[in-house]
Amino acid sequence: MHYVYILYSAGADKYYVGQTSDIEQRLLYHNELSEKSYTSRYRPWALKAVIEAGSRGQALRMERYVKRQKDRGYIERLIVSAEERLSLQARFGE
Repeated sequence: MHYVYILYSAGADKYYVGQTSDIEQRLLYHNELSEKSYTSRYRPWALKAVIEAGSRGQALRMERYVKRQKDRGYIERLIVSAEERLSLQARFGE
């Protein structure tokens, strides 16, 4: 199983969208393991939403779609609305 996840940095007031097959390990990477990366500058990160994807390909397409929206409001709707997350899953269902 793969997932699209949304992280939030309160200190920087920024969201980050990514995909992974291991949510716990990926959150650890963003908060502790990566030394030089985009996300290392904005620590700590809090996990705000997880969206299930059937395959890595589906997760990549979903991630790309969310990032292309360039809309903070859309990301915030994904965080609070189960209906919005289901709509995204249906859009990229395999």
